[in-house]
Amino acid sequence: MQNTHSPVVMISGAGGNLGQAVAQHFAKKGARLVLVARNRKALEAVAPEGDNVYYLQADLMQPEALQQGVADAVKQFGRIDVLCNVAGGFHMGEPVHATPLAAWQQQYDMNVMTVLHTVQAVVPHMLQQGSGKVVNVGAFASRQGLADMGAYIAAKSAVSRITESMAAELREQGINVNCVLPTIIDTPQNRDAMPDADPARWVSPEKLAAVIGFLASEDASAIHGACVPVTGLS
Repeated sequence: MQNTHSPVVMISGAGGNLGQAVAQHFAKKGARLVLVARNRKALEAVAPEGDNVYYLQADLMQPEALQQGVADAVKQFGRIDVLCNVAGGFHMGEPVHATPLAAWQQQYDMNVMTVLHTVQAVVPHMLQQGSGKVVNVGAFASRQGLADMGAYIAAKSAVSRITESMAAELREQGINVNCVLPTIIDTPQNRDAMPDADPARWVSPEKLAAVIGFLASEDASAIHGACVPVTGLS
C-alpha cells in the first residue's frame, strides 16, 4: 500500500553502485522511490516495482521522453520532493591536447547534460508544489586542474557551478540545491582498476549516500549551493 505521506525521491543512475546505495538509504527511511535507468533489469536489481517504487526507464539524453516519464511519475505519486542526480561517468588517460573531441563531448553529456535534462524535467514540478531538494554529484578532483583528467574535471566543475547557480535562483522558492564532491568511491570496478590501492581509504557508497540523504533532509534546509567534500581518507 502506498504511503502518501512519505517523501518521493527520484534517483538518476539508480542501477549503478552509488545509485543503489542512495536508493537503499532512502528506502530505509520509508521514502517512495522514482528509479531512473535505461535498463529495466538494472532497476529490478535495485528494488521491485510496486506501490512505493516507480520505474522510470529512460535515456537521460532524450529530454522529451524524460519529461514525459517525470510527468507520469508525478501522476503516480503526486509530487517529487527530492532529485538525486547520481548518473555520470569518468574518463582519464590523455593530456588535454591529446584528448579526443569525442571524449570531451562524452564527458559533458554524461556529467552535465544528464543533470540539465533532469532538473529541467523536475524543477518545474517542485516550483509548482513550492518545495524540493536537488542533490548533484560532482567530484572533489574538480576543485583544480589535474594532469590527464581535463575532460572529466571540466565537466564536473560545470556541475558545481550549475549547482551554485541553481541554488541562487531557487532558494527563495523553497528549493535547496547542493552537491557532494567525492573522491574515489569504493566500487568493484575501482578495486579491479586499482588492485594495489587500499579501498579502506576510499569513500563507501553507503557513506556517500548518507551525506546525500542529509542534504536532502529538512536538517539541511538552511544549506544552499554547498559543494560538500566527501573524501574519506583519500
